[in-house]
Amino acid sequence: MPKGPQDSIKAISKGFAKHNYVCSNQIATAVYLANELDKPILIEGPPGVGKTELANTAALHYKKELLRLQCYEGLDETKALYEWRYGKQLLYTQILKEQMQEVLDGAKGLKESLSRLMSFEDIFFSEDFLESRPLLQALTSDKGNVLLIDEVDKSDEEFEALLLEILSEFQVSIPELGIRKAQVKPLVILTSNNSREIGDALKRRCLHLYIPFPDASLEREIIQARVPEINENLKIQLVSFVQGLRDLDLKKLPAISETIDWARTLILLNAKELNEDLAKETLNVLLKHQQDVEVVQKEIPSLIKTSIH
Repeated sequence: MPKGPQDSIKAISKGFAKHNYVCSNQIATAVYLANELDKPILIEGPPGVGKTELANTAALHYKKELLRLQCYEGLDETKALYEWRYGKQLLYTQILKEQMQEVLDGAKGLKESLSRLMSFEDIFFSEDFLESRPLLQALTSDKGNVLLIDEVDKSDEEFEALLLEILSEFQVSIPELGIRKAQVKPLVILTSNNSREIGDALKRRCLHLYIPFPDASLEREIIQARVPEINENLKIQLVSFVQGLRDLDLKKLPAISETIDWARTLILLNAKELNEDLAKETLNVLLKHQQDVEVVQKEIPSLIKTSIH
């Protein structure tokens, strides 16, 4: 009997779990659909909830190369798509200088000389002088890959416009060379921390997935997968403590990445259970702003009490 969609979705969940990524059914479904429909996934959610790690795990699961493009303000096509190797072009120009006399020999007038020189343009703007960046590398790979466009919300609207052709047609137009179309379409994953609103044109080309902070049950599963040496009591306590922190009015709420770091810290300190002194000494692992540390220090006794129960 052939596998149905639900069997394939379960296989993705199990495959991701082998690489210590605990994913919900919603995440596994999104990955399945993206792979089957050749649609990019736009993953939104707060920092540290596993968006980037999802792309890393997808590459491991499908046994594909991961190509990552880290977005930032001012990112343009020369860093994301391609640029010409101007240094190599200049070097070849110097080498060809000696042959210029031969090229121009017998030319009648400036117009004919210029015409002969212009014929070299096709040589200098060829594949030999093209420097591929992550987007073009993803499209021209003959083996397929996972393309991660990380923190796309940090880029400009102009860069979003550059992505539209790539994400809808899996192709790009290079003026000097023509259209380059993917022979094997990559699995494209875009992430956003919601620092700005993503344009509707880009969103229409993508499946949408929102990853929130995990609930206590899922967070315990993730900690068990990532820090298997932790004892059950300490795991329950620290997850309960972190869940309580997320109910406070903090500048930056701790994400699952901070919970994992805190669990590893407590293991390193040979902790068997959580207490007030230990929490105060290691708050800097969970919280990244001093004002948050000061707020939480006053709440530690009640958070510890809640975590014990």
